[in-house]
Amino acid sequence: MVVVAAVFASCRDHAGHPYQSLTLDSYSDIKVSEYKLNSTKIQEEINRQIRSDVDSLTADFRARSYYLRKKPWLWINRMGVDHRADTLLSFLDRVDELGFSKSKFRVQKISADLQRFRNLDFDTMDNEINKVLGRLEYNLTKAYLRYATGQRFGFINPKYIFNKLDVHDSDSVHVSYRGLFAIPMQHPKASFFDGALRKVYNDSISEFLHAVQPRSPLYKRLLARLNNPETNMAEKPKIMVNMERCRWRLNEYPQQYAKYVLVNVPSFRLRAIDGDSVLSMRIGCGTLETKTPLLSSRIKRMDINPQWIIPRSIIEKSILNHAGDSSYFARHRYFVRDRRTGKTVSPNRISRAVLEDRNFLVIQEGGEGNSLGRIIFRFDNGFSIYLHDTSSRGVFSREDRGVSHGCVRVERPFDLAVFLLEDKDPNIIKRIHYSMHADVSGLGMNGRKDKVQPDTLDRRKVIGSVSVEPQVPVFITYYTLYPNKDGEIEEFSDVYGYDKVIYRYFANYR
Repeated sequence: MVVVAAVFASCRDHAGHPYQSLTLDSYSDIKVSEYKLNSTKIQEEINRQIRSDVDSLTADFRARSYYLRKKPWLWINRMGVDHRADTLLSFLDRVDELGFSKSKFRVQKISADLQRFRNLDFDTMDNEINKVLGRLEYNLTKAYLRYATGQRFGFINPKYIFNKLDVHDSDSVHVSYRGLFAIPMQHPKASFFDGALRKVYNDSISEFLHAVQPRSPLYKRLLARLNNPETNMAEKPKIMVNMERCRWRLNEYPQQYAKYVLVNVPSFRLRAIDGDSVLSMRIGCGTLETKTPLLSSRIKRMDINPQWIIPRSIIEKSILNHAGDSSYFARHRYFVRDRRTGKTVSPNRISRAVLEDRNFLVIQEGGEGNSLGRIIFRFDNGFSIYLHDTSSRGVFSREDRGVSHGCVRVERPFDLAVFLLEDKDPNIIKRIHYSMHADVSGLGMNGRKDKVQPDTLDRRKVIGSVSVEPQVPVFITYYTLYPNKDGEIEEFSDVYGYDKVIYRYFANYR
């Protein structure tokens, strides 16, 4: 047992405190049990806090794990609780400016226990000195990790919540989900938590908490808007979820590059940016049932007059019932290929069994009327999602342009192709334009070589594929508040309901 007299040194930074002139000698004969510290009782209170803590965030698990591993206390030492607690509290006291509740970061409990400790306001029940110190030790660590992790990486994990949102298939044993989020980003690892706790021990909390703040200029603008007295309560959830998107530490950001392509799904627009030059166009995206995944990649190739390998979902929904109808396949310019041999199946042998067999592909010929249009922009991703032209041009006159099975249809495909070219070679540009408008129906794109080539077709001008060198970054994002080309923040509808999903998870903090 040690006497608590020494703890008053923790008040040294508080000018005008009534105890500032007291010395250790003043307390030399204190034997009051309420002021005695007992390390065993403090640890018992920490253990009780752990048992009663049912919160399930990563930061909560890390806080519990630290003390269960019998690690040294962070906030309590022989001098009591010092200015480090006040430093943390100065940050926590502003979580309401983020739209969060102070109670979710235990601000009131921490403040009350610090006040009890510094005023020696103890009793022999719940506010016994060792219980107060045990609560402070645990609550400070829990709140510290919650706040630091959230500001550094985001308060929710988008990869987890969005990739368990839409059920793709299920049975009595397994459930599979549609992949909706594949943007490479940083997540908190053990090294982050270990480093954060070392900052407490080394008295570097202020520098650390300043360093973990979001760096996005949009975040700062949204934070100011959230706390603007003229912002009404109905607007705040939308601001908060877009602030959260700014917290996610992505491996790459559009602003890192001078030249990139940005698709913001809620806006139904694409912006191709090269320095101060901006090419903007309307787009069509996936429907609510077949959402366009959020991802980042690099456009590496443009294919002109591409064939369309039809997804199994469309085969099962729209094509299977036309098995045996050769006129249907001819009218839509579909053909079936055996993926094992590469051979094309005769139209009169396209049976239901063939269409149900995954060894056979249903393909639409390239050219006029192809669902991919006249050009497709390819980039690596795990969803078979691309930017492409479309034969259904009327989609761009609609307000709600959620129309595809996941791909992004672009309004001005030729202009986008020219944008992607590095050297703007006039010959290549002319060949792309020619190929996108020529009748290529006789080029044998269905695997047959016996079609008659149109007399008007100049084979020397036709180009099938163009490499994009250097590759151009492409970002498919989801912001319902985002700056336009003039820097003004525009508001968009929550077309996939993602705002509601994020805000629902904020229940851990509100």
